[in-house]
Amino acid sequence: MNRLKYIVKRVLMSVPVLWLGTSMTWFIIYQGPVDPAANLLSGNERLTEAKYEAARTELGLDQPPVQHYVDWMWNLFTLDLGQTWLVYTGSNVGALVLDFLPRTVWLGFWSVLIAICIGVPLGFYAGIRSNTVADYIASVSGIVWRAMPNFWLAVILLALLVGSEPLFGFDWDTFLVDLPSGVTGNPGLSYMAGDPLALFTQPGETLAAIKKILPAALVLGSASMGNEMRIGRTAVLETKNEQYVDFARARGVSGRAIVWKHVFRNALVPLVPVITTEAFLLIGGSVLVESVFGINGMGKLFFDAAIQGDLPLVGSLMFVFIVLMLVINIAQDILYTLIDPRVGYDGA
Repeated sequence: MNRLKYIVKRVLMSVPVLWLGTSMTWFIIYQGPVDPAANLLSGNERLTEAKYEAARTELGLDQPPVQHYVDWMWNLFTLDLGQTWLVYTGSNVGALVLDFLPRTVWLGFWSVLIAICIGVPLGFYAGIRSNTVADYIASVSGIVWRAMPNFWLAVILLALLVGSEPLFGFDWDTFLVDLPSGVTGNPGLSYMAGDPLALFTQPGETLAAIKKILPAALVLGSASMGNEMRIGRTAVLETKNEQYVDFARARGVSGRAIVWKHVFRNALVPLVPVITTEAFLLIGGSVLVESVFGINGMGKLFFDAAIQGDLPLVGSLMFVFIVLMLVINIAQDILYTLIDPRVGYDGA
């Protein structure tokens, strides 16, 4: 099986997963113990009984369950996500997703990148120099960094950056590029609207957007950084003891070539599912960090919808999260084939 057929097969296998996840979401929201129309009524005292009935009609709850399920699934799969009821009342959910999603993806991207660029090299470094002072320092640093709760680290980092001038001798808000709105707030990504190449052609705007998201990304990626360091160290230790490494040494292959050609590449394989799984967790679990740093992303939108009882919006956002999870899983499979072409081609 070649790589293209393997990827197509993985994409087709994602279809029943998408159907099952979306169906479970419908069942929990519309057939569960909570009446979505009543929940909307209790969330807004101005709504009357007539509006409650109107809400049931609008939500399709006056239809037979099977007909409602078919209509709801059809709307989602044709990207008609409906309108919000309590959060940004009357707004189109699709437009909200397009507005909020780029901030969460921007935050998730830099969180994953920071975790990979710091955690993986640190874990490999500790694994190559196992049972040395450098290994102990790196391992303890990773454990301590991983143990710090996100909310605590976010508050501490926010306090340090707000008072950066007396503490460090420079003002974070004006360092390299100005941040008129300060440390908190949304990163300015509107300059890329309709022109993704602006990411490269307008370096000043890109630098400002990176600087704005960097503290939140550092906090969000901190736990992943510790995980990747620990698993990377273990993977290197296991790979170092493999027979083919001993065979390469016996053939006179240099230590540098063994590390780069044999140890690092094979040690990356167990890290791929860890990185991709944490990428989804970072995107979906960014509620707290987005709230602390005042970022209006998907996590905060989902949190507001859940708190205010806007169940139709929760259902639409769940569909978006399921699609994101499947995209990340497919990306994981593609990475597998790039790192080790032997993986999954036969019998996948």
